[in-house]
Amino acid sequence: MENKQRLDYYVYFVVALAVVALALCLGTMSFSHLDLRFLLLAAVTVFLSARLEIQIPHSDGGHITISDTFIFLTMLLYGGGPATILAGAEGAYSAIRFNGKFKIVAFNFAQMLTSTFVTATVMSRIFGPPEALPFDENLGKFLSAICVMAVVQYLTNSWLASVHTALRVGQGVAHTWSKYYLWSSITHLAGASAAGLISRVVVRFGFSYVLLTAPIIVIVYLTYRTYLKSVETSAAQAEQAERERMREHYAQMEKLSALGELASGVAHNFNNTLTGILARAQLLLDTKDLKDVRRGLRIIIQTAEDGAKTVKRIQDFARQRRDQDFVRIDVDQLMLEVAEITRPRWKDHAEAANVHIKLVRQIGSNAVIMGDAGELREVLVNMVFNAVDAMSDGGTLTLSTSDGGDEVVLTVADTGTGMTEEVRSRIFDPFFTTKGKAGMGLGLSVSYGIIRRHEGRVEVDSEVGKGTTFRMTFPVVGESDTQRINDTGPLLPERTDGTLRILVVDDEDYVRELLADILEREGCEVSLAGEGREALKLFDSSDYDAVFTDVGLPGMSGWEVARAVRERDGQVALAVITGWGDTVTPEEQSEAQADWIVPKPFTVERIAGLVGEISARKAAAHHAVG
Repeated sequence: MENKQRLDYYVYFVVALAVVALALCLGTMSFSHLDLRFLLLAAVTVFLSARLEIQIPHSDGGHITISDTFIFLTMLLYGGGPATILAGAEGAYSAIRFNGKFKIVAFNFAQMLTSTFVTATVMSRIFGPPEALPFDENLGKFLSAICVMAVVQYLTNSWLASVHTALRVGQGVAHTWSKYYLWSSITHLAGASAAGLISRVVVRFGFSYVLLTAPIIVIVYLTYRTYLKSVETSAAQAEQAERERMREHYAQMEKLSALGELASGVAHNFNNTLTGILARAQLLLDTKDLKDVRRGLRIIIQTAEDGAKTVKRIQDFARQRRDQDFVRIDVDQLMLEVAEITRPRWKDHAEAANVHIKLVRQIGSNAVIMGDAGELREVLVNMVFNAVDAMSDGGTLTLSTSDGGDEVVLTVADTGTGMTEEVRSRIFDPFFTTKGKAGMGLGLSVSYGIIRRHEGRVEVDSEVGKGTTFRMTFPVVGESDTQRINDTGPLLPERTDGTLRILVVDDEDYVRELLADILEREGCEVSLAGEGREALKLFDSSDYDAVFTDVGLPGMSGWEVARAVRERDGQVALAVITGWGDTVTPEEQSEAQADWIVPKPFTVERIAGLVGEISARKAAAHHAVG
């Protein structure tokens, strides 16, 4: 509101100056020498020259006309008074054509009248009456006058306009002048030069020769228009380059953001990996059987290799590889890598928030394509993240590859919220996002460019409330010779007599087996389950002394398993083993009624200590009953 008030006050001030200038002109001007030729020149200035306008670069609705040429010509032929009045009339008529609002018309009238009055006054003070200059034989004086006329008119006019625009858009006056009005300097110089030449022709050969100078005015107009188009083209190219730079910048920011989310889950994965190495190595220290040692070392090697693969997948995702040539890519292996890279998002983070997302892998195309694995991995990871975001209440995430002859189709599908047709039609537009401040709207835009670069195409099917499916099709160049090994479910060992019966629940095979080896070494009988529902079935079918459960489980979380176990048996010992470490809150532990929270990586001594505590509790319970 303050800027608007300042703008209004400024308009009133300039209009007041114009009224004073107009009064001075009318008080000192002689009308006797104004003939029909003046009226013809005035009509051309007001009604014709104003129609030959040029858009001011970067300006919202600002125009420049060639009327300055005729105003300068009027000043040189009839004097400063008539030129000043004519300039005000032309300014008002131009404003009516372009805008029509009273304040704009009033300001444009005042701006043109005031600037022309100042120019005429300066000319009179330095060179005498302007209308006498065309008769002066001193060419140097005449050329100097033409330059002064152009410069004074340009500076006065442009600064009056700059202050108005600066107040309207809330920018500095100098910045506004350089951005919007610096370009108009050439029109004043060209217009003044043309007016000077025409005036010299008129005083020597007659007014009718003005018609012969019309081509000069047209050439000036066309030249300036061409110049401004070149300026606009250069500016457009610069803006396009800046947009491309910003797109790359924000794309990198989105990629780093995604990498940050991945990295936050890496700690959980590595805690599992370190558990498999640390506790297994501790077991081997007390193992004398060479067969068990070799088996343990093989498990350690495999676990370490799995950890190295995790590091490589993260590095591949983070690395910029746009300067590399395309290579052969096994799309099945690529999809499996994406499933593992995104595991912290669709599994660990989700299950920690009590959101259950089931991953379905339908991978079996055996196809090879040419491309950049890092770029394609980036595309797929982004789509998986979007799918997870769309399933805030859980659902099914499907990653699939299918052979279509000369093409292979990679599919990322979810059962989330879906999209409206309007949103679906715009998802690949730069900076379009439905995530508010949480997204920048560049992920899918960048992904689309990568897909096209790989000579692929992408189709999107979506329905509100039913989910979204992305299908990416790429040309096939061959088949993979990699042998696939299907995942196998968890194995339950046969029960044997033992002091304690313990149920271990963890979806990581090597963690389950490690716990089983430690517990069996302590003389316990162990049952294994890879997910919550299977664990509850086992718990209901037997009598267990303790349950060890991981937090991040498919289907139902470890907290839900713990609560379900506690509802069935209020006395059973309950240990929650988690890779989230210190992020587990006392409230979560209390709600699940867990006896112990065991962070990964755990040691053999820690698990053995739990066995001792469980044995002591069992012995105390028997003693109390006895």
